[in-house]
Amino acid sequence: MLHVQVVLFDGFDLLDAIAPYEVFCAAAMNTDHALTVELVTAEGPRLVTSGINGVKMEATGRLNPQRTGIIVVPGASGKIEGNSPDSIPAILNRAMRTELTSIVGEALEQQGTIVATVCGGSLILAMGGLLEGRPAVTNHLGMDLLGATGAIPVQARIVDDGHLVTGGGVTSGLDVALYLVERELGPRLAHSVEQLFEFERRGTVWRNTGVAPVQQQGKEEEAGKESAEVTASEAHPNEEHIQASSFNGNWDTTIATPVGKLQVQLAISTSNGIIQGKATQGDETVEFIAPTLLDEKLAWSLQISKPMRLNLKFEVTAEGDRMSGIAKAGILPASKLTGIRVSS
Repeated sequence: MLHVQVVLFDGFDLLDAIAPYEVFCAAAMNTDHALTVELVTAEGPRLVTSGINGVKMEATGRLNPQRTGIIVVPGASGKIEGNSPDSIPAILNRAMRTELTSIVGEALEQQGTIVATVCGGSLILAMGGLLEGRPAVTNHLGMDLLGATGAIPVQARIVDDGHLVTGGGVTSGLDVALYLVERELGPRLAHSVEQLFEFERRGTVWRNTGVAPVQQQGKEEEAGKESAEVTASEAHPNEEHIQASSFNGNWDTTIATPVGKLQVQLAISTSNGIIQGKATQGDETVEFIAPTLLDEKLAWSLQISKPMRLNLKFEVTAEGDRMSGIAKAGILPASKLTGIRVSS
């Protein structure tokens, strides 16, 4: 018997969760209960407040990563912009910081378990470091953020990466569930549910198989060319690199993020006109990626894993021994960076 666990968390989007729940329930009724469906949380049975008008739903069980079947992770509902506690990025981050991330990570390692996400559900997994290097999709507003986590964004309604299946926008929950019914239980059953709902699944399911489109091959070649050009430019410093000396030294910086203030130490140096840098947060030290000086601003990228896995883009200026600027990742609000040079 196939068992489906639909995960709820505080601030979840109602349609993200209810659409697949109802599809799987309809499939169960049409198969004389060949599958079961349950609403669960990472904490166990409780009333869960959604992100829409405070509507509550009751979860009857605790998410069990050892139970084979399907786990569905919805996205969040809230304010699209800003860094208030009821914004979508803040809700997703809070969900990521619960036991949900580790439990789903354990489930992804189990044979016979499929993890499916709807809309921003993939961002919860991605920010928790579970989708690095894997193709996935999310709501169109979050595709940049998805890429910033190290996942491979694919513009598709549904992305099938084996035991990981991700869906795009809010209404993709219907499509994801119908696709999984067809994949796991057969097209006749999926067709009967479509007839019952008077709804036909949308879009082509993307899988990493078959002949790659010429356009995609061209993009990969262009990316390789750009990488080579960057390497070449690094090997031949220009006059702008001389200005980088104003950033040299060790800096104590603070980044004010939606999830709290981060204390980060920066070590920046210039060697033969080439800018180099390292960032240290706690026991984690990472090197700057492609540091570049543009119009007296120093820009670079950074791969961090705390408090979530992200590729951040920085842009700062230095006036004397004071640094200021921003750090940004996808749709997340820009975080203000301030710092003081502690040594040259």
